[in-house]
Parts: sequence; C-alpha cells; structure tokens
Amino acid sequence: MHTIARTPTTDMEVTSIRLERELKDKLKELAGSQGYQALIRDILWNYVQQKSGEWKPRFSRSDIRASIAATAQQEERCVLTGQLIQPQQPMLLGLTRNGDMVPLCVESLVG
Repeated sequence: MHTIARTPTTDMEVTSIRLERELKDKLKELAGSQGYQALIRDILWNYVQQKSGEWKPRFSRSDIRASIAATAQQEERCVLTGQLIQPQQPMLLGLTRNGDMVPLCVESLVG
C-alpha cells in the first residue's frame, strides 16, 4: 500500500481509538517501515474515497506486473479506472510491484 502525502502530522487532530492488542500488533507487522498510524490513515482515506464517490486512481498500468482471471465475490472497485465490479462479474486480480493483489476490471488492461 502506498502512503499518500496529505497533511503534516503537526496539522492533524489527535484521535483516540481503542484497538485489541492483537489487531494493533498485526497492523504494525503489515505497516513495516510505514508505521501503523500511517497505514490506518491510508485505509480510512481509501474507505472514504470509495464510499463518497471521490475515488482517485492510485495505480497505473505500469504498476501491474501480472494478472489472473477471477470472479468478484463482493462489490469491488477497479484500481485503474474506478469502475465498480459487481458480485459474480468477471474481473482480474493484478499483482503490483509491491506484491499486492488488487482488483481490476477486465477491460482496464486492454489497449
């Protein structure tokens, strides 16, 4: 997951949230050198963008190393085009340079 530069931390508001120790530890593991608070901010921004319709692409075709055919089991959003992929619709899973698997609509890699 790429960190999105937004606001200097000195300009952010402190918010307290209670997390299970196991969840916090797993977030720290996943975040690596990024830091788990930055990871949580990225996750929350992604959620807000998806739900509010303010989606902005964070990947380009050159970020996709390989793709495999798949079928959506739940609603997904193509990381290249922003197009919604409905459950049971054909889609692709793209392997990124960072090793993440991301949802792609079938036509996003054509051309």
